[in-house]
Formats: sequence, structure tokens, C-alpha cells
Amino acid sequence: MSFRWRSGVSLAVVFVIMAGANWLRMAHAAQPVALTSTQIVDEMQRRNQWRTNAQKAAKATRHYEVEYRGFSKTIVAKMEVEYSYTASTGKSFRIVSQSGSKMLCDKVLKRAVESEKEASQDQRSSAMTATNYNFKLLGSENLNGRPTFILDMEPLTASKFLMRGKIWVDAADFAVVKIEAEPAKNPSFWISRTRILQTFVKTGDFWPPERNWSETKVRVGGTAVFTIDYGTYQIESNGLR
Repeated sequence: MSFRWRSGVSLAVVFVIMAGANWLRMAHAAQPVALTSTQIVDEMQRRNQWRTNAQKAAKATRHYEVEYRGFSKTIVAKMEVEYSYTASTGKSFRIVSQSGSKMLCDKVLKRAVESEKEASQDQRSSAMTATNYNFKLLGSENLNGRPTFILDMEPLTASKFLMRGKIWVDAADFAVVKIEAEPAKNPSFWISRTRILQTFVKTGDFWPPERNWSETKVRVGGTAVFTIDYGTYQIESNGLR
């Protein structure tokens, strides 16, 4: 048996062992420790409070866009917004530029910014807690290489700040990493249904929003697709641990 052949066999064995170990690691990662929905939500609330206390400041440049398709035409509006946050003053927004349909800018994009600011001033009304929702554990899933819990959430009241659907909670950081939902309260008779998909991205110790996509069906015809690209966050921590 030549040295080269033996080396090849040895390397092959090493690769097989490494692959097996990696598979076991991934399989283990895809199965988070068994917890109840109450335990998950309690820990999620505790970690969220820690992240709120630990975040001193943040800023990002967001890109908002809405596209309405109906009556044989398409209308588009875009807006660039500077977002900033400080622990002392809260959230603030500054519109940098806008283009396209003025009506959609005023009626959709600007209202979306105003709604977020309004919700941030009354965080208890929109918080994912047992005060606002009934939660049910549906299972677990490996999402972007990280184990997550999947929870069904049912709002206790028909509030404009609440949603109905599913959330994915990171099993290590207990942060919401994905939402698939619809509003708990239909904002208008003219809207038949709205679907929402939102993702979050790990940035240091924090999980700020990454992208929001929603599709709204209008009763009299047409579909509006609304997206927010939250950009790259610059987050300043106060060093709490």
C-alpha cells in the first residue's frame, strides 16, 4: 500500500468523521431544549426587556416602497427615511426623499411611519406578551442555521397594533426572528385581506428588523404590495450584561 493511497484513505476517513460530526451538530442544533409556550414567552419577554435596557442608541436608513396594481395600471411610490433611536428620546424619523405617486406617499408610506411612531409611544399595546396574546407551541425549525421555536399567536383583542399568525423565536437568544401574520383588526372595509411577512437579523446582541413585506387585497379590485428594507443598523450599547 503506497503512502499516497494511505494518505488518501486517511483523509477520506477524516472527511467522513467531520461530515458526521457536522451532521450531528446540525441535528442537535435543530432540536432546541423542550420548553412550554409559557416558558418561551416569559423568557422572550425577559430578554426583550434586557435588550431594551441595553440599547443606548441606534440609527439606519430605511427604504419604503408601495406598488398598487389594479384597473389595468400600476402605481408606485418610494420613500427614503432616516431612522434614529436614543434611550432618552425614543424613536424619530426624518424623510430624506420621496418619489412616485404623491397620493401613495401621503396615504400609505407616511402613515406607516406615523403608525410605528404611535405604536412606540404605547409599547404595551403592541408587545408580544401574554397580556395581548394567547400563545401555542407548534414545534421547532432550523432557520438560517439557528434553532427556533414556532408559536401560534392569537390576539386577545381586535387592536390595530396586534396581529394574528405565527412567530419564530430564536432558541438561544429568545428573540423573534420571523413573523407570518395578518392584522388583528381590519383597518378598512375596503380591504379584504392583508398578509404580513417580517424578518429580523442578529446585530451584536440585538435583533432589529431586516425586512417587512405585506400584500393587501382591495375589495373593489387591485393589490397593494408594501415593503420596508430596514437597511444596516448601527447600534450603540450601554454595556449592560
